[in-house]
Amino acid sequence: MEISPSKRNLSILWVANFLVASSTTMIMPFLSLYIETMGNFSEEYVQKWAGFVFSVTFITAFLFSPFWGRIGDKYGYKPILLITGTGIAVSIFFMGFMHSVHQLFLLRLFMGAVTGFIPTSLALIAAQTPKKIVGEVLGTLQTGNVTGSLFGPLIGGMMADHFGFQYTFVYTSVVIFIATLVVLFGVKEKKRPEKAKREKTYTGKEVISFIFHKKVLLSMMLITFSVQMANFTIQPLLALYVNKLTHAENVAFLAGMAFSASGFGNLLATRQWGRLGDHIGHEKVIQFLLVAGAILFLPMAFVHSLWQLVILRFFYGMCMGGIIPCTTAYVRLVAPLEVQGEIQGYQVSFRFLGNVIGPVTGGVISGYIGISSVFFITSGILAAAFLLLLWGSKREKRERERKKLLFGSF
Repeated sequence: MEISPSKRNLSILWVANFLVASSTTMIMPFLSLYIETMGNFSEEYVQKWAGFVFSVTFITAFLFSPFWGRIGDKYGYKPILLITGTGIAVSIFFMGFMHSVHQLFLLRLFMGAVTGFIPTSLALIAAQTPKKIVGEVLGTLQTGNVTGSLFGPLIGGMMADHFGFQYTFVYTSVVIFIATLVVLFGVKEKKRPEKAKREKTYTGKEVISFIFHKKVLLSMMLITFSVQMANFTIQPLLALYVNKLTHAENVAFLAGMAFSASGFGNLLATRQWGRLGDHIGHEKVIQFLLVAGAILFLPMAFVHSLWQLVILRFFYGMCMGGIIPCTTAYVRLVAPLEVQGEIQGYQVSFRFLGNVIGPVTGGVISGYIGISSVFFITSGILAAAFLLLLWGSKREKRERERKKLLFGSF
């Protein structure tokens, strides 16, 4: 039985997303240790530059995501997958041969400029998928990203222990390059007809104007930012919070378990949320998930044992698992076909911005009023995101009704 091109594309890109997501997170367990090998540095210096080196990738990714989306809309998404996949492989390969922190910083800076692989794969699959099942299909693809992010740190730590830092980077880059070759020969992108290409051409200014005039779409962008910010506010503090709860020696392992709990919840639920959004509407699903996430964050501030925190983070992960497939599916439904990649790029930019601001916000808040207060602030961020989406939905509904009355009177 021959597999359809759309299903083959989904299968190949699921594996590729897993490899790319794991590669971008694999450095997390040993980044500080790798920097220590570059010189006789103080602990403060290592911690500071570990933060800089890790965050700089998200900053350049924030700037370049709309660019890759626009190029993909014009020339097709597959060439962008090949460019970004090769760029990531080359970046990771040379990371193993850096001799100074500044060289590593500049290389991670470059890597951020070519991290458009995952959002571009989402755009490609969304474009080839019928609107009535786009949420479920994107949810399936999202599981590849989530699984890679879950196992990336584990794989990276194990490889560094067994093969050393340099060979870990080399092996990872080779695997990603092979995945890129599989995309080259295996993915078949459905081209838009020439007639459709000539129908409308949007300038960058017109795309931004379209986003601002679609209140719900603008709300989706800000929600993406808010959710990522909420996810990352507690990340740098989790080990400290776990240590406070357990006073165990293996804090790193226990903190990793608590962090991964949300990822496993996300993995289990993301496809189901996408399917539900296809049936009842993606706005409704996102509204429910934001409220549930805000509620689940509150008791995390009052837990007395690690297992309570793990359970709450697992259920929180189940809720957040629906955000990306549902927001991406919404873009597929409302955005003009000619600029879907660019609009997806802006949405991803907001996500990367949340990755950068979240840890800084959590660190500042905990420094002034304690770690427990971060959970209250994060809950408030998600509640505010719900109110924003509610406002956008009602505003857009009123505008539709006004236009209907206006045109109905003629």
